[in-house]
Amino acid sequence: MSSGADGAIGSYAAVGDSFTEGVGDPGRDGAYIGWADRLAVLLSDRRAEGEFRYANLAVRGRLLDQIVEEQVPRAKELAPDLVTFCAGGNDILRPGSDPDAVAERYEAAVADLREKVGTVLLCTGFDTRGMPVLRHLRGKIATYTAHVRAIADRHDCPVLDLWSLKSVQDRRAWGDDRLHLSPDGHTRVALRAAQVLGLDVPADPDQAWPPEAGRTAAEARRDNIHWAREHLVPWIGRRLRGESSGDHVEPKRPDLLPL
Repeated sequence: MSSGADGAIGSYAAVGDSFTEGVGDPGRDGAYIGWADRLAVLLSDRRAEGEFRYANLAVRGRLLDQIVEEQVPRAKELAPDLVTFCAGGNDILRPGSDPDAVAERYEAAVADLREKVGTVLLCTGFDTRGMPVLRHLRGKIATYTAHVRAIADRHDCPVLDLWSLKSVQDRRAWGDDRLHLSPDGHTRVALRAAQVLGLDVPADPDQAWPPEAGRTAAEARRDNIHWAREHLVPWIGRRLRGESSGDHVEPKRPDLLPL
């Protein structure tokens, strides 16, 4: 399906991992919603009823090479007007990973997608300076983010620059696991993605958060202990066992269907 006469996007396929699947933003039926689903709604509002189609191929825990093998061919087959391609984050989190090498494989996939898809929107990493554990990987994430921006320039791709989205540096943008966005965080990313694509949006994604009551040192310590027990230790354990949260998970929306 092609864009309309007004340039409105008529079809969209989301490619990626837990970020794009929408982990942290639960829906009523047990499936996740997430920023990509929310972006699809904003895009569909620009087309007549039934004219916009959307697929979400993302699966939590997927590494870049798995995304390239499993999702990119399907996205090319669907040949939508727009693909969002957010991948490589799980690779960067792995000990000993090389962001330069990951970026080389990422660029090859972007070039492949660009042959079949009119618009491929790329996603940078988040600025993790205020995030437990992940702040220690900030240098690697920054390096990968710089590569993504350069790749976007070379292949004429719009960029969803998550590093510069200051609102998601607030802890309320993140879920209890501190690894995935909260519903509010996903909403802000969807609004920024829509802005990048030239849409008028109903709210400013970087709007300041409302004032929040301060926490005592004891409350913060209890929160950190709970988080480490409930989320950090299981996350580390899965990696030590070579397991993924996405094992046996299928894409939630593998076909281009009307919203």
